[in-house]
Amino acid sequence: MTEEEKKYKKWIVALSTIIPIAIAILFGVNLRKLGYDVEPLSFLPPIYATINGITAILLVVAVSAVKRGNRKLHERLIKICMGCSIAFLLMYVAYHMTSESTSYGGEGLLRYVYFFILITHILLSIIVIPFVLFTFVRGIAGAYERAKQLARITYPMWLDVAVTVVIVYLRISQYYN
Repeated sequence: MTEEEKKYKKWIVALSTIIPIAIAILFGVNLRKLGYDVEPLSFLPPIYATINGITAILLVVAVSAVKRGNRKLHERLIKICMGCSIAFLLMYVAYHMTSESTSYGGEGLLRYVYFFILITHILLSIIVIPFVLFTFVRGIAGAYERAKQLARITYPMWLDVAVTVVIVYLRISQYYN
């Protein structure tokens, strides 16, 4: 482990713990129900779904760039993907803090498929956080082989999380008020 990796390890562990807990807590806080006069941010779901679609595309392009030997482009794209993921999280929490949760209204097999995708998305979105951060730190620390090894696990998880947000949005969008 490089010195840079050691330096960031505590931060990565802390963020990987704090982010899911904070999201879970804030997900349950609805400012309107608490009496605050805030407009529901009902325009956000298509925006954050689009951002995740862009993230998925950029992840594929980033992997392609690094396979072609273009590390600089790869690094820039990964930083953009991280920024997109942060933007998604902020918008997701803001939406749920100002709007009623939307229930899925589908029936039969589609309902089971939807909830399977949603549950696996939620679990992977928690699990992927330390993987993304450790992979990123290895890359910026110049530990490229170790970054590459971890990226083999990180990439499919992150791509899955980005794509499933879009799928969940498309499946539930017809039920938004």
